[in-house]
This record gives sequence, structure tokens and C-alpha cells, in this order.
Amino acid sequence: MISAGLLALGLALLYFGAEWLVHGATRLARLLGMRPFVIGLTLVAYGTSMPEAVVSALAAVQGKSEIAIGNVIGSNIANIGLILGITALIMPIAVQGRLIRREIPVLVISAVLVPLLLWDGVITRVEAGFLLLATALFTYAVTRQADADPDDDAEFAGPVEGGRLRYCLLSLAGLLTLMAGGKAFVDGASGLALALGITERVIGLTVVAAGTSAPELAASIVAAVRGHSAVAVGNVIGSNIFNTLFVLGTAGALHPIFGNLETMSVDLIGLAVFTIAGAVMVGWERHITRWEGAVLLAGYAGFIWWIVAHP
Repeated sequence: MISAGLLALGLALLYFGAEWLVHGATRLARLLGMRPFVIGLTLVAYGTSMPEAVVSALAAVQGKSEIAIGNVIGSNIANIGLILGITALIMPIAVQGRLIRREIPVLVISAVLVPLLLWDGVITRVEAGFLLLATALFTYAVTRQADADPDDDAEFAGPVEGGRLRYCLLSLAGLLTLMAGGKAFVDGASGLALALGITERVIGLTVVAAGTSAPELAASIVAAVRGHSAVAVGNVIGSNIFNTLFVLGTAGALHPIFGNLETMSVDLIGLAVFTIAGAVMVGWERHITRWEGAVLLAGYAGFIWWIVAHP
């Protein structure tokens, strides 16, 4: 009961912490003169990945590598199977723009990096440093391209009310709330796994992954309801890339992450299948119908059932 309470408390703190951090950081950046579209591609993308980053980092530091890795793999699968599936059911997705086409190869490469880095059973601090460098290079490339598309700023136009101190404090409050939420969430997840007699790997792939994907789910549903389905796609693809590069990089830099490819074979197969399905639908077909959304959602439900039934 206590573990479930910690899990719920942690999820609430993660949600509000991410909201405050993104809100404060984006408006502070606007006041400092950053271009709105650049903010959307960088600060907002990092912000929605912060719950995963905090949870995986704390799990790694506490020696809970299965939760750290399971969170990333499970979140990436949930982003495509659950979030894209629900989004397409609400509103069929039509993908436009050069940005998505450029991100698809990076999405696939980032998924391939996970088993490659774990080939020897550990993600070292050196390898984590490589992931963080790749994060910086990707962010630089995206912002450079954003500067070449000035028309995209129209979506984020509008005045910003309030002063710099207000948004600094809001950003700080969001960061501290995220840290507290991450601690409660990891402790609750570990306790729940122990109480239910299941492994931390399963908890990481299911409960933790779904919980830390809540910001992406909320953002994508809102975007779909408002008719901005392409925004939902960009949110999912960008989040998956940042989860692998930034989240695993941050966690591994703090503490080496250990993983056994043999015990993670089903997880990695699931990641590959959903990544390829998402890449084909978005990058090749350039649309996701309601029928395809239903298939993604059913596939995600089947994956979760298999993980729980065959821990």
C-alpha cells in the first residue's frame, strides 16, 4: 500500500514538475530573445523527457539498472504503440515537413544503439559521454535547421507576461519537484516489484515507463484534438531520440548501467518492431490511419501482456 502511494505521489510530482519546468524555461528563453521554434525543438523536447531522465538517473545511482534501462526501452515502446496509437484513433495523422524525414534515420539509429552499447553488459561512463555528445550534436543540427525555417515561428507567436525572476523560480521549482517525484517514483516502483514478487525489469518496462510517458501522452492527445497531429508525431519521435541519447547518457554518466542482452531479448525485439513500424508509417507512408493506430495500440497491449505473463 505504501509503495503504491509513493508511486502515485511520484507520478503526480513528475507531471507537475515537468509542466512547471517547461513553462518556466520556455518563457524565460523567450524573454532572453531565443526564437520560439528553437525553444519548441529543444527546451520543450528536453522538458517532456525530464521525467524519464530523473527516474533513470536516480535508479542508476541506486544500483537499479533494470529500472533505468527498462524505463527508457518501455517509454520508447509506449510512445509509439500507446501514444501514436491513441493519437491516430482520435485523429488520423498526416505527416508533413522536412523535419520529420530527417529525424526518422536518427530514430532508427538511436534504437540500434541500445543493444550495441549493452553488448558487453554495461554502459560505461565513456559510452554515456558519447551519448551526451550525440545529444548535443543532434540539438545543434535541429536548431540550425529551425533557423532556416522562420515561418514556423508563427505557431509560437505572442507576448510573454511576467519577469525573468518569476520564470527562474518556476523553472527551479519544477526541477526540484521532478527530483522529489523521481525519488518517490523509483522507491515506489521498487517496493511494488518486491511486494508483487515480480522483477524490477518488468516494473521498469510497464508501470515506470507508462508513468514517465504521461507528459508525452498528454501533449500528443491535446495536439490531436486541436488538429495538430504532426506536432504529436514530432513529440513522439523527438522524445524517443532524447530518451536514448540524453536519458541513458545522463544516467550512465552518473553511474555505469548494467544489462544482460539475453534476459532483455524480448524487450529489445519489442523496441525494434515498434521503432520500425513507426518509421515505416511516418517516414514512408507519411500517414497513420485509425486502423493502423488500432494495430499499434493492440500491439502495445500484447507486448505488455507478454512481459507480465513471461517475466
